[in-house]
Amino acid sequence: MLARADGRDVLVIAQKSGIAFALDPAHDGEVLWEYRAGQGGVLGGLEWGAAVDGENAYFAVSDILQPKPGGIHAVRLASGQRAWFTPPPAPVCGTGRACNAAQSAAVTAIPGVIFSGSNDGALRAYSTANGSVLWEFDTNKDFTTVNGVPAKGASLIGPGPVVAGGMVYVNSGYGAFGGRPGNVLLAFGVD
Repeated sequence: MLARADGRDVLVIAQKSGIAFALDPAHDGEVLWEYRAGQGGVLGGLEWGAAVDGENAYFAVSDILQPKPGGIHAVRLASGQRAWFTPPPAPVCGTGRACNAAQSAAVTAIPGVIFSGSNDGALRAYSTANGSVLWEFDTNKDFTTVNGVPAKGASLIGPGPVVAGGMVYVNSGYGAFGGRPGNVLLAFGVD
């Protein structure tokens, strides 16, 4: 992600190692800061993508095979210092190896809010100011669809939500890499 901090361009990258970096693209990728958000490893670390706004970079932690997966980190773009950390809420899908709090999906940012999907099937909106959960939706259910095809939600892994035209769109169900299968595309509006 290309962002601006302290009047210069900053390239922010996140890795499955659990480490995020800010690089200076004007100076051959010089490392400006590095930040460890997760344990890393197989299905670990920062899986599908992070997000930035004018102040912070936001990293959702997978660490799906670790004893304590999940969590969201906000890191100051200018310094690489933690702005806040929100531990993962208890899984909404119950217990078991396939139901855990890993936050493997890419993060999506809009002004004042970041969206993060979780392996437990929950889509959550977090405040960019302090990391508090503003809204949560449990996708672990059957849905009536507009085309009549049976659909069910489960793990949110992979791409992050898309925000466009006052709507939030997210796919639910990912049956590989420690996730639970499903097949629904959900659309949320303000009303």
